[in-house]
Amino acid sequence: MPWSNQHLGWLVQLSPPQKTADGKPIHVWAFQYDQTDKALMSSWAKHFRNHYCLDTQIDALRKGTGHTRSQYLLTMKFPSKTIAPGPSIRSGDFCEILVADFLQYNLNYFVPRTRYSSKTIKNESTKGGDILGFKILKSGKHSKNDELAIFEAKGALSGARKPPRLQDAVDDSIKDEIRKAESLNAIKQRYLDANAVNEIATIERFQNFADHPYKETYGAVAIFTSTAYCQTTLSKTDASKHPKSSGLSLMVIKGDDLMALVHTLYELAANEA
Repeated sequence: MPWSNQHLGWLVQLSPPQKTADGKPIHVWAFQYDQTDKALMSSWAKHFRNHYCLDTQIDALRKGTGHTRSQYLLTMKFPSKTIAPGPSIRSGDFCEILVADFLQYNLNYFVPRTRYSSKTIKNESTKGGDILGFKILKSGKHSKNDELAIFEAKGALSGARKPPRLQDAVDDSIKDEIRKAESLNAIKQRYLDANAVNEIATIERFQNFADHPYKETYGAVAIFTSTAYCQTTLSKTDASKHPKSSGLSLMVIKGDDLMALVHTLYELAANEA
């Protein structure tokens, strides 16, 4: 299988939680990665690569292009390292995938991995709610305790500015309730294209809240390189206007030189294909 969660072992939760201006807890994690661990970096790069192009499909996709696997990924699939807005798309994709990994492997949601491979333009971000996760208590049975999680992720992976990215994530999360139906439909359509019957059934469970209610969990996550992280800015975050404020999960991940790590990960993903 192409998927791996070993890199999540580099996440270390810091305590106590920070607090927002309206008193909500912000759970902060340090991402203490180790690039000298070649085996782990390689498995992470493979996991990352398969979001854009499955290893089982790359040879068929590149056939006729004259490209090697690496060339195909860099020219057709991966956002550009140097041509704008490629670097910012890389940053956004990295943040979303890392949060999706956390939802799936740490919080035990089923998280679709379809949005990046379906992009038609590599230097464009995908639209809709950032990360969706699903929990169904019993297959084929509707329960009001089945759960849909919708998380918004924002990043500041380079520079020394102290941007309010958690506030940005909170503000964008407000829109996710409105975009929910469109996001679910988009995921379902990708699974229909792949004839993924079980996954289609999972999405359908959450498309009619009125007749088949379920739990909803919303979350906002900000990922910072260390030079962009600021506790004072973080403490000014205000989630009081969020319609799901009482149950809103807030999370921050910080680490050193994250944009350099992102470029290394894309390079490994291409070179080891």
